[in-house]
Amino acid sequence: MKFFPSGYKPILSERETERAIKIVKDIFEKELSGALRLSRVTSPLFVPSGSGINDDLNGVERPVTFEVGNMGNAKMEIVQSLAKWKRMALADYKIAKGYGLYTDMNALRPDDDIDEIHSIYVDQWDWEQVIGEEERNLEYLKKVVREIYSALKRTEFLIHETYAALEPCLPDEITFIHTEDALKMYPDLSSGERERELARKYGAVFLIGIGARLADGKPHSGRAPDYDDWSTPTGNGHAGLNGDIIVWDTVRNASLELSSMGIRVSRDSLLFQLKEKGCEERAGLYWHKRLLAGEFPQTIGGGIGQSRLCMFLLKKAHIGEVQASVWQKEAREEANELGFSLI
Repeated sequence: MKFFPSGYKPILSERETERAIKIVKDIFEKELSGALRLSRVTSPLFVPSGSGINDDLNGVERPVTFEVGNMGNAKMEIVQSLAKWKRMALADYKIAKGYGLYTDMNALRPDDDIDEIHSIYVDQWDWEQVIGEEERNLEYLKKVVREIYSALKRTEFLIHETYAALEPCLPDEITFIHTEDALKMYPDLSSGERERELARKYGAVFLIGIGARLADGKPHSGRAPDYDDWSTPTGNGHAGLNGDIIVWDTVRNASLELSSMGIRVSRDSLLFQLKEKGCEERAGLYWHKRLLAGEFPQTIGGGIGQSRLCMFLLKKAHIGEVQASVWQKEAREEANELGFSLI
């Protein structure tokens, strides 16, 4: 198995890359917070087990757990993301409508793949914004996606200004496509193959409605039932107020997901989605009871991969060039043969 494209050579040296990583993160963080009016907050690395606060992702991933000796061996879980914690924080901090928060999220997902774009260590900007009931619609979702995409475009330009060899490649506009329409366009392809074709064709797409069953009886990909709203009808036989930002990676000649986001569940959509996924017992957990009691505001939020964004903007072929984690021996050896090393 090869981990790098034929003839690949990094544009930046390893030392230049370390400096550039900080530049990318500093620029994008400011662009994102300014565009969506987000204040930075401190977030937890772990949460109590059984609270319902941790992100269950697709429902099969195992969180890393440990016991706290000085608290009667209370069991804790390393976060897998902060999708639900952020909404609770907005309520507890009493953040006003139209404003929100973001945080540097660090997580462990030991069941994730380890390859050119996946790592068991996840670092992302987790963000959440308070919205009104009248903004729980597709047009508001698209508005926020465009604001995030503009922040990506501005960051790409400023990185090019700093490192001229890093040529911009993002199109001027992001294209919106519903997963149901993607299935109609490419009925014989897998969901991953559909993403690749759409990203190659358009350069940047926002794929809407991830989590609900499509016409073929399967969801495009998995989504937990208790944060994104993937079930609310939006017209034309479509459903879902969530999606992924996917771009075309010109180094790997492949699609690359940069962000997962969406308008969050209401009371009704939470109950429907819990039933749909066969996990109605979650309604009795601490977080879920607070939402069902009306204690949380309506919100939109998501996560944007820090290492993936650095990988994309710095024209890297492997996420291990911008992130310290564990990698296969074969990947490290192949990198060494090409004249550089994985972090």
